[in-house]
Amino acid sequence: MRWQGGRKGGNIEDRRGMGAGTMAGGGIGVIIIALIGYFVLGMEPDEIAQIVSEQPAGTSTTQEGIHGTPADEAGQFVDVIGTNINDVWSQTLRGYTPPNVVLYEQGTGTGCGYGQAAMGPFYCPADQTVYLDLGFWQDMQTQLGASGADFAKAYVIAHEFGHHVQKLTGTSDKVRQAQQAARSQEEANSWSIALELQADCYAGVWASHAAEVSGGAVALEAGDLEEGLKTANAIGDDMIQKRMTGKVSPEAFTHGTAEQRVKWLQRGFNTGDPKACDTFSQ
Repeated sequence: MRWQGGRKGGNIEDRRGMGAGTMAGGGIGVIIIALIGYFVLGMEPDEIAQIVSEQPAGTSTTQEGIHGTPADEAGQFVDVIGTNINDVWSQTLRGYTPPNVVLYEQGTGTGCGYGQAAMGPFYCPADQTVYLDLGFWQDMQTQLGASGADFAKAYVIAHEFGHHVQKLTGTSDKVRQAQQAARSQEEANSWSIALELQADCYAGVWASHAAEVSGGAVALEAGDLEEGLKTANAIGDDMIQKRMTGKVSPEAFTHGTAEQRVKWLQRGFNTGDPKACDTFSQ
């Protein structure tokens, strides 16, 4: 993926190296617990944080990092990709405002509770912020079989920005209300699946317009889409359940199957139209 000549927005808060403390339990065991919680059981970031860190949900630690564009390549990648995603949505969605972006290591305070690296990348609607521990990309590759290609990483970022779009449009609030009124956990999960698949589709919409809004400075190259689809396949509920538990339980799906995630990322890319991302009626 071409990105190094892309525009930087400087809208990054870098909290890495701030010594947030050691993860309770430590190591890969904690990562697996959080992966099962987030991808398989559909738990919210604050709920997972409560289990992993044993801190009360809703607790937020005041923490200020360095604002601007990080000096390292990984940080610059996030800035360029995030800026490009914002440029696409600014042209696509009237009244769009960019989310905050926080880079951290191990753990950090958020508006949704105490966030930890084991939770993976996530969006907190309470403070409209995307939280990224960049080491999680490696965990996704080694533990889930996702691609390590740049576009695969960018897809993950664009998915979280997609949740921000859902917050701005009111979609995520409507889904939460529908889940609260659901008559069964399976019905509530169906709303979660539609929300996640729409975020995948929105990631595809971004990728479709990335080169257009950047004058080609940010653009997919040969094979990039396939690497993104490989990652979408790897993080399907059925694939993760099979890896983590050895069996597939459709009633516990919350993010969509591998086939569904691939389908909606592809649809967003092929159409480039957010209106084609109506996962709630299909």
